[in-house]
This record gives sequence, C-alpha cells and structure tokens, in this order.
Amino acid sequence: MSDGIEVEQIVESKPRRMPLATSLDKDAIREAYEDVRSDLTDTEWAVFKFDGPQIIVHGRGQCFEEFRQQFGDSERAFGYIRIQMGDEMSKRKKFIFLTWIGQEVGVIQRAKMSTDKAIIKDVLNNFAVELQAGVEPELDIGLFREALNRAGGANYGTGIRDN
Repeated sequence: MSDGIEVEQIVESKPRRMPLATSLDKDAIREAYEDVRSDLTDTEWAVFKFDGPQIIVHGRGQCFEEFRQQFGDSERAFGYIRIQMGDEMSKRKKFIFLTWIGQEVGVIQRAKMSTDKAIIKDVLNNFAVELQAGVEPELDIGLFREALNRAGGANYGTGIRDN
C-alpha cells in the first residue's frame, strides 16, 4: 500500500504439542508397594516405569542383582526396595525410594521427573531414604546400606552377627 499504512501479516503456526499429564495405574502400584512392605511375601523390590504418560508396575522380585538390571540409560523409572538392616541384637527391614533418570534421557523428560515423582509418592509414601541414580554403578547395595545407616542414627552392635 502506498498511503503509508503497514499491513501486518498473520502467520498461522501449528499449535505446540503439550506433553500429556502423567497418570498412575494406582491400584497395581499400591498392590506392588504393599507386596514389598509385607513380611508375608519374599518380594524385596518393585520397579515402576512409564507406558506413555502412565506409570505402571514394570516388575517385582527378590534379588538385588535383578533389581539393578531393571534400569536402562534411556529410561526414567522409580524403584521401591526392602533391605534388611540391623546388628546381631536387632534386625529390621528398611525401605528405599529410588528415582532413576538414565544418562540418555532428554532435558524435558528429566525436568518432568520432579512432578512425576510427586505423583507416585502419593502411593509410595513410607520409606527411610530417598535416592536418585542415573548410572549403573550408583545401583550398589553397599551404597544403599550406607544411606540407610546414615539415616538410621547410632549403631551400637559389636559387628558380630548371630546366625
């Protein structure tokens, strides 16, 4: 136009795809959580992973080595594990809540883990220690026991266990 009026062009842009809100398979997660906590079962751990926008029970088991194998470099997940602690005078079960963010997980998915963690902690709400890991060497029973000992306070045992 020659009369000095500028015409603004309206450019249509595609709407941004927003990530779907995270949800839980709450009943299955609660059942796995109670299974780990129960003294009537041998289940020592449960792992929870993402199936699209939903957190589901991925697996349960008894061996720490199996627990370690549940986590991959490109995955986000949560773990709940029972570890027997104590000395020769007192043995007790302690629980750890683990957040796993593998090294290949992207920035947005990493950032989303804080809100996703809050959602699952509504169900997994009883634990002595909360840990975060992202590389395989951090999934070490010795490190888990050290964290539980630090959280548990004084240890008065002699170091000699009665079997």
